[in-house]
Amino acid sequence: MNSTLSIIVAVAALLLGFFILRDIRSGGSTSTDGSPDQVDESTIPAPVIPVETTLVPIVPTAFKVQIANASKIAGSAGQLTVELQGRGFIVQPAINTSEITPTQTTTVVYFLAGSEAAASAIAAELGGVATAPMPTPIPTETGKLGEASVLVLLGTDVAGKPLSSPIPTAPPTVVVTTVP
Repeated sequence: MNSTLSIIVAVAALLLGFFILRDIRSGGSTSTDGSPDQVDESTIPAPVIPVETTLVPIVPTAFKVQIANASKIAGSAGQLTVELQGRGFIVQPAINTSEITPTQTTTVVYFLAGSEAAASAIAAELGGVATAPMPTPIPTETGKLGEASVLVLLGTDVAGKPLSSPIPTAPPTVVVTTVP
């Protein structure tokens, strides 16, 4: 229904713009001496095409999260797992990073293709940490995610600290902007 309304508004705006331009180009006005006004067409603004913005709720149970301890602070991934589960997310049991992954000072939320919104929701819960596409190889001790589509590579900036944001009363949302 919203997309149909958007199309109707866009068509109406284009038709209105066409009629206004046609009227201006036809010399609809004259100067004080009776000669037609000259219109500088380069200053006529292009019609504005409406943009539809919607808020799409992120359902915490619609995806799975894996937390890998890259902070080397014992128990911190398990603590974060419990906190995120308490906020309604499905979090797989905590694991460690691969042996070749160095200690991380900054937490990053990685996502598989199509899980960008889910990663943004988790990043917001963690205080606005960075998100990025999943690296290859996956930096877990097994090199796999199991059923998860989001990986929290836990750094020392978040490790061992309680989450500061309050438990949300409404599901997190992501803004989706579309141009008809």
